[in-house]
Amino acid sequence: MKKLFAIATLMTSAMFAESWTGTIVDTSCKTKDLASHTKQCVMGCAKSGLGIVLSDGKFVKFDEEGNTKALAALKASTKDKDLKAKVTGKLDGEVLKVASVEMM
Repeated sequence: MKKLFAIATLMTSAMFAESWTGTIVDTSCKTKDLASHTKQCVMGCAKSGLGIVLSDGKFVKFDEEGNTKALAALKASTKDKDLKAKVTGKLDGEVLKVASVEMM
């Protein structure tokens, strides 16, 4: 029964998830030149929090779980600059509750 409930919960949350494409950046550097912003800087400044800058320039902050997922995706990526990603999750006010982060 618990397994069925867990599967139903996952399916329900996946149905309401949205996706965003943009550049992963730390909150300290969100207004800087994103194309030359390095992975090393993002990882070094991650304590300030992470988020995604969308194509229209809007910054959307990640929740704590999103910070963890974004850092893991960055560590696994071979890219050093232009840290574009596809992020899925649900917007809760001004914070994105991240379900997944896929580096592009």
